[in-house]
Amino acid sequence: MNILVVDDEKSIREGIQRTLNHAFPHMHVITVHSCQEAIRLLLNERIHILLLDIMMPGMNGLELLSALQGGERGTQVVIISAHSKFSYAQEALRLGVKDYMVKPVGKDQLIQCITKLEQERIEEMRQLSDKDWIHLHLNYLREAVFRRWIQGLDLGRFDVSRLAERHAHFHLICVQLESKQDISLNHFVVENVLSEWFEMNGSGFIVSLEGNRLAGVVTLREAHGLAAFEQGAREHLDRCLKEKYQLVISRRLTEFHAIPEELRRLQQEGAAVPVRELPPRKNDETIEIALQYIATHFHDNLSLEKVASIVYLNPIYFSQLFKQKTGIGYKEYVTQLRMERAQELLANRSLRITDVAKLVGYEDLRHFTQVFRKKFQVTPSDYRLELN
Repeated sequence: MNILVVDDEKSIREGIQRTLNHAFPHMHVITVHSCQEAIRLLLNERIHILLLDIMMPGMNGLELLSALQGGERGTQVVIISAHSKFSYAQEALRLGVKDYMVKPVGKDQLIQCITKLEQERIEEMRQLSDKDWIHLHLNYLREAVFRRWIQGLDLGRFDVSRLAERHAHFHLICVQLESKQDISLNHFVVENVLSEWFEMNGSGFIVSLEGNRLAGVVTLREAHGLAAFEQGAREHLDRCLKEKYQLVISRRLTEFHAIPEELRRLQQEGAAVPVRELPPRKNDETIEIALQYIATHFHDNLSLEKVASIVYLNPIYFSQLFKQKTGIGYKEYVTQLRMERAQELLANRSLRITDVAKLVGYEDLRHFTQVFRKKFQVTPSDYRLELN
């Protein structure tokens, strides 16, 4: 079994990896520091268990969970987070996680969790019939063949009629992503979101093509109209994508072998379709994400530009919005948080004042002392003496 650990804190990643390598030597444990890295692995590797932090730069853990929905990867997900906030746990459970553990997670708790998931997977595999296994592998084969076929590549001895049998009538789907950044991440989101929507309305599949394009086939159930299907697809993409996109759906088609030609026509039509502008994220939600990130990374280099990029806002606008929502400027907020934490750490006499400074984000002891004195009208050394 393959286990993927996703956490932006190196010490936590390595600690989990050591524990699992010792307890489960037969498993392969991979660690990455971001959801973007996780996406690339999930696209190319079979991951059985995903251990995932929530608050990380760029794409956060809950957004990755949303992207995972609807896929057929069969990945079991466990959240390991510093946040015990009920709304996070509630959302994670809604998105299908197997467990939600709050840091710091003990070795015994982690081992017990993985043991349980391994047993569940063994039982699940035991119950799969030969027919189920064939169906699972045919899905991957079908998509690989379709991708090669519409790109004009050789199919060997594979007969595309096997695909046509499942789609006597169908609609072609073409998605063009506006940005060429984070291609694998955005393709992953589109594939999972639309695969789930296809399944809810009929049957079909979608595959990634070169560059920033995706194409697919969907056969709708008779009771499902095309207009409602298209509206739902756009709503799902709007909710999960952070990039502008174009979505074009063909009329009802019946000639499967004409798909390459029809797809070229559809792409030409798509050139005239306006780029879909994504609805803005609610301001309260944006600042909440920023505050949670600051709370867990206040010891890092927390520049305004860095945090603004995490919530996808212009730094100037983010600064104005932050003050509007919190009643305090960004820099002042971070400084206040660091100083409050410094007060707590100074009570621990086993820590040198230099150590305290570094733990709250100050490499320069002199700078830390100046900021602390300005805040509390006393030096860190004198403050510690006053604690007696």
